[in-house]
Amino acid sequence: MEKRKSFYITTPIYYPSDNLHIGHAYTTVAADCMARFKRMQGYDVFYLTGTDEHGQKIERAAREKGMEPIEYIDGIVANIKKLWQTLLISNTDFIRTTEPRQKEVVQKIFNRVYEQGDIILSEYEGWYCSPCETFFTERQLAEGKCPDCGRDVEMLKEESYFFKMSKYAPRLLEHIENNPDFIQPESRRNEVVNFIKSGLEDLCVSRTTFQWGIPVPFNQLHVVYVWFDALINYLTGVGYLQDDELFSRYWPADVHLMAKDIIRFHAIIWPIMLMALDLPLPKKVMAHGWIMLEGGKMSKSKGNVIDPSILVDKYGVDAVRYYLIKELSFGQDGIYSEEILVSRINSDLANDLGNLISRTAAMIIRYFQGTIPAAESSTDLDLQIKEAAQLAFSEATEKLEKLDFSNYLHATSRLVSRANKYIDETAPWQLAKDPAHTERLATVMYNLIETIRIVLILTAPAMPTLMTRANQQLGLWEDCTKVTWDEAGIWGATRSGTNISKGAALFPRVDIKTLEEGPSGATVQAETTTANEAPACEQTTEPEYISIEDFARLDLRVAEVIACEKMKKADKLLILTLKVGEEERTVVSGIAQHYTPEEMVGKKVVLLANLKPTKLRGVMSHGMILAASDDKYVDVLTVTKDIASGERVK
Repeated sequence: MEKRKSFYITTPIYYPSDNLHIGHAYTTVAADCMARFKRMQGYDVFYLTGTDEHGQKIERAAREKGMEPIEYIDGIVANIKKLWQTLLISNTDFIRTTEPRQKEVVQKIFNRVYEQGDIILSEYEGWYCSPCETFFTERQLAEGKCPDCGRDVEMLKEESYFFKMSKYAPRLLEHIENNPDFIQPESRRNEVVNFIKSGLEDLCVSRTTFQWGIPVPFNQLHVVYVWFDALINYLTGVGYLQDDELFSRYWPADVHLMAKDIIRFHAIIWPIMLMALDLPLPKKVMAHGWIMLEGGKMSKSKGNVIDPSILVDKYGVDAVRYYLIKELSFGQDGIYSEEILVSRINSDLANDLGNLISRTAAMIIRYFQGTIPAAESSTDLDLQIKEAAQLAFSEATEKLEKLDFSNYLHATSRLVSRANKYIDETAPWQLAKDPAHTERLATVMYNLIETIRIVLILTAPAMPTLMTRANQQLGLWEDCTKVTWDEAGIWGATRSGTNISKGAALFPRVDIKTLEEGPSGATVQAETTTANEAPACEQTTEPEYISIEDFARLDLRVAEVIACEKMKKADKLLILTLKVGEEERTVVSGIAQHYTPEEMVGKKVVLLANLKPTKLRGVMSHGMILAASDDKYVDVLTVTKDIASGERVK
């Protein structure tokens, strides 16, 4: 039997000072997406995550609650494991730094590096940030506070062991230069290079002022400092010094995935530790941005963290994972908003993907008694949908290989949009009216179900339950767990003659009113100022801005005018019949003095689709078309490119 190629991916091990939030969930879901993708490609995947449980901060938090550190963290770790189960994280192993296997490996490594002269005993005096478990020099502080988290620091002086980082700096710079993909994205690589060139100081790798840690093997007064302990988990997890076969199978790691605030530890300290051990370096260290709330980064101390478990309970695991993966662009920060999450569910998942599957199933049931027909002919439109599917497969594969998760999902979304446009172009409901067009109708139905098959494969790493849920209706596979990634690159694999059935909506629309109670899982406090506390300054008129969340609430759609007439006894009003995807709407617009009904028919306009319906002169108007105007003219906003009705305007 041929040996499968291996793939080893890790998240950072999370610090269990409290329950995790949606920022941690992003890292773990993104890594899981990559692990699932690689498994579908046939790789032997090892996916490691876990918890970093030592350090002064844990010890202090436990003491404040009158608990032993291990007792304090056991409950939090249990919640973390439960969260990963809720998010369907498919990790191979979960490592805790308090486990005996980690203690054994850390002590052996510490002893080896000490004996070869790369760790020395000295005295340290510097500014220490307890939350970050990091020492800083005076010049590294930001206005007297921690440069990473902005919190207060304290001056500490103690005897410590130091790791000779500077010895390996030239070798590390050479490796980064010779391997441009080693640190991603490029902005983080430049940051790391500049930091190294500014001069590396020896790293404090032991502490004596607390006991909660792994003892230095030859000096029990010291415990191993948290970063020298924590980073070693990536070796322990795959059997270093304990299981030679396992270690040789997976090391070096293919990807260390983390948030940008810990890139220096993983791209400087960790590679130098591995150099001291004469071990191969990981192939890639990838730092993603933060998921931000309006007003800044999420923080447990600020009480503004978002609990992903609550979101999954409300919206389902596939929807939450989809939002996380699509919302954070490659290497950039993203904004969390429950309104944007709901907008993504309603537009991308319910309106576009869910509706595509539902419409296709309904038409096959209606026109072919629920049996998938065979393709009988081919036209340019059929060739275009096939080419779109092949392009989506190619782009999705390329983006995932680069860990560009957001654009991977954008590639699949474009295929969904193209399929919906294909429905509009082929108009199956018109073909069904004439028996002479039965073969053409069969081809259209087959092409749609084939496109859906490919979409379901491409989205499987991001939304792990969707394929199975959809397959219960469509019957495309006997065993979804055996579907491979490359099957999405093959056109024509759907078996004709398969029976399908109509099922419940895969992504039910969410009523925006459910958000009126405030963000899920977040504690929101409003700052109030009484009249007596108001600043004594002249009042000025400030521009009133809206947020991206406000804009996301507007459901703007391309709509085609298929009929138009003047409203009787109303000189200014036209009654427009609009085609919005498969839906038809009536909209009353006050443009009759600027446009004739004949001029409007055939135009593609921009519709505000979620405007509250209102009755005008006895006619119910479902939305509003957009127009620009001044004292003389009214100009209806139109779409000039060949964009299908129903597409979202962003």
